[in-house]
Amino acid sequence: MSEKPVIRAKADSQKSKQETEKVVAQLRVLAHDLSNSLEAIMQASYLLGQARLEGETKRWAQLLESSSEEAARINRDIRKLLRSLSDE
Repeated sequence: MSEKPVIRAKADSQKSKQETEKVVAQLRVLAHDLSNSLEAIMQASYLLGQARLEGETKRWAQLLESSSEEAARINRDIRKLLRSLSDE
């Protein structure tokens, strides 16, 4: 009788691991899609930065550039975390 709780614990652990792997896989897809969107934003930001902008327009372009770079950094951190979860 003492084996049944151990078997149940192993089954629960395996199910939990499978659920975690499923969530990690879904998050990896979302992070990849986010990377694609951020790449387009960063390219547009770069091209905008090449134009001769002045005043308020230049400040908005700089804000766009710094914010997109920060978003890309956060996305890289998320993907790094997801890779570490996949390795476990």
